[in-house]
Amino acid sequence: MAKVNETYEAMVVFSLKQGEDGIKALTEKFKGMMAEAGTVESVDEWGKKKLAYEIDDQTEGYYVLYTFTSAPDFPAELDRVLKITEGVMRSLITVK
Repeated sequence: MAKVNETYEAMVVFSLKQGEDGIKALTEKFKGMMAEAGTVESVDEWGKKKLAYEIDDQTEGYYVLYTFTSAPDFPAELDRVLKITEGVMRSLITVK
């Protein structure tokens, strides 16, 4: 029997070039996408952290950890949108 919903975690690193307002807008955008596809359990903003290695000549990024429940097909769509969104440096979606 196929699972109806699954709990996922998405770690997203936003570029600091977006500025405080830009990061806030992107955080809310992805939270809204997750809420439309399922339920958002938590949004944990870790804030500005040093990167392990340089990405696009940047040494720091803004980390946000989302925990959400959705149908199994949604994370692939979320990953696609994260990859094409300006201001997202890295992202990783895992089953919790």
